Amino acid sequence: MTMNNRVKESQATWDAIAKSFDSTRRKPWTQVIDFIGSLPKDSIVADIGSGNGRHLIPCAKHCKQVIGIDISIELLKIVQEKIEKEKLGNVSLIHSDAADIPLDDGSVDAVLYIATLHAIKGMDNRLDSLKEIRRILKKDGKALISVWTKWRDEHKKSFIGKITRRGLPEHGDTNVYWRQHGLNVPRFYHIYSKKNLIKDIEEAGLEIIEFNEVRLHTQKHPDNYFVLVR
Repeated sequence: MTMNNRVKESQATWDAIAKSFDSTRRKPWTQVIDFIGSLPKDSIVADIGSGNGRHLIPCAKHCKQVIGIDISIELLKIVQEKIEKEKLGNVSLIHSDAADIPLDDGSVDAVLYIATLHAIKGMDNRLDSLKEIRRILKKDGKALISVWTKWRDEHKKSFIGKITRRGLPEHGDTNVYWRQHGLNVPRFYHIYSKKNLIKDIEEAGLEIIEFNEVRLHTQKHPDNYFVLVR
């Protein structure tokens, strides 16, 4: 994989928190499991930003073949250990940036793109990643995309303050610090509005089938968007 400064920075961030991240991200999300369950068992699925494999493993148990792609070598190592423990022979892992996916055109039936789009710095790079999803999907293939919403309860006040005081280059760009297990690692996030997420998805040539605003960890405001596209 060719590594520019953005990619190197992203890999370093996620490598640094990989073990801590894995210990706090064990339970798969119902929305993703439901999508996986809707797929034919002979499906070939790409999990873009596969992280610690919490959705990849269930997908591999249901589908014919799963390709896990992640920017972090350390997270891929964690997933490899889980694959071996589960004795799954239908999983391939690839170290890659989501904006430049090393898969052939029309090579997968479905894509999981969960909590990854918002971690890519640069509007053009995020758009490229969505175009890559469109490229690798087969005709009538589907993808499930999730991102954080702009007004998550725990970040809303500080996020507004940062924009007002600093005038960030792109409205929605921020740093979310990983402070578990004594770490203090800044992670880039682009926090999407519903309007801009729809705009990027449609500009990439993807058709929205279903758009849901979901409360996973908050009481008042939806903290995640889940978008089913084709």
